[in-house]
Amino acid sequence: MDFRNHPMFQRLSEIRRDFHSHPELSMQEHRTTAKIKEILSGLGITLLPLDMEVGAVGLIEGAGPGKILGIRADIDALPMQQKNQVPYKSLNDGVMHSCGHDCHAAVLLGVAQKMVEEDTAKDMKGALKLIFQPAEETVSGAAVMIKAGVMENPAMDRIISLHMWTQLKVGEVGLYKSVSHAAADMFTLTIRGEGAHGAAPHLSLDPIVAGAQFVSGLQTLVSRNTPPTDTAVVTVGEFRAGTASNIIPDKAVLRGTVRTMKDEVRQMIIRRMGELAQSLQTGFGVETEFEYVDGVPACKSDYEVSEFLFEAASKVVGRDNVHWLEPQTGGEDFAFFAKLVPGSMMRLGCTSPSSDTILSGHSPYFDVDEAALPIGVEVFHQAIKDYLVA
Repeated sequence: MDFRNHPMFQRLSEIRRDFHSHPELSMQEHRTTAKIKEILSGLGITLLPLDMEVGAVGLIEGAGPGKILGIRADIDALPMQQKNQVPYKSLNDGVMHSCGHDCHAAVLLGVAQKMVEEDTAKDMKGALKLIFQPAEETVSGAAVMIKAGVMENPAMDRIISLHMWTQLKVGEVGLYKSVSHAAADMFTLTIRGEGAHGAAPHLSLDPIVAGAQFVSGLQTLVSRNTPPTDTAVVTVGEFRAGTASNIIPDKAVLRGTVRTMKDEVRQMIIRRMGELAQSLQTGFGVETEFEYVDGVPACKSDYEVSEFLFEAASKVVGRDNVHWLEPQTGGEDFAFFAKLVPGSMMRLGCTSPSSDTILSGHSPYFDVDEAALPIGVEVFHQAIKDYLVA
């Protein structure tokens, strides 16, 4: 089927382009939230109370008691200047939907519309929760929504979501058997030594040399401490020290990120990084302050839920177009939802079949082939019927 001829294509494109033209940063999605609530209310869908200024939750109840399925869409944009010239280019300077969250919101609103148009609820047992989440880009919105009670009243039995994926063509869908995204953490090491003239290094306690030793030592955490069959990434992205070429400074600050798939690997790296930082005090005579900040846990895909989505997607695009994907080392705060109830994230192919260019997410030129939008609606609607319709 050519999904550009889908009866909902034009409406989905209009909604997506409206969001794309008016992107909003994390926890600032006021217009986006108002638009979502307007559309849901216009469809007669119940809006659940939520003690938050941004974000929304809709509820569609079936004809009788049963299971509760949640579908989550993130709605925030990134602090980027859009560079591609399109009719729906961002009107907000320095803000852009360069990751597809405009599409996610449009798809979930399309699901709401299809549910109403086909009166799917009359055959349902249980209920469907439509969750529009702010602040995914700062990996904080899911935790805020959970604290605000989104997991309750009614409590969900399963939760699913989607993310646009430029590495798949339109008409293709990807799923994960176990973990979809890595745990994503941050660290800061502050080293305090004693400054001196660059011509007299023996009078200093050089924090740069100590910091360089720390960076070198980090490489062994993956190569010598992590089992070869496991995944870990340790990256120092910032090393700040000094003001001139001939002055040894008295302080250095290093910052970086850690990505892991397994909690035991995560805990090992935290422990070993602390030990490395402590060893600099003895080895170089400096003082160290090491801070490790937990970001998001690994995003676990429940295999049963992923298999269920695999079958639903196969009914829409054909089994040959549904793929099992390898885990990604990016972070995703859907992990907080999937930690509480069985969940799975679906990747929706959004690169035109005729295109040889693959634009990554977070690119200032990011765009999608909008024929993917009705596919997302159809897969989710099929999943709802498979799970909730008697």
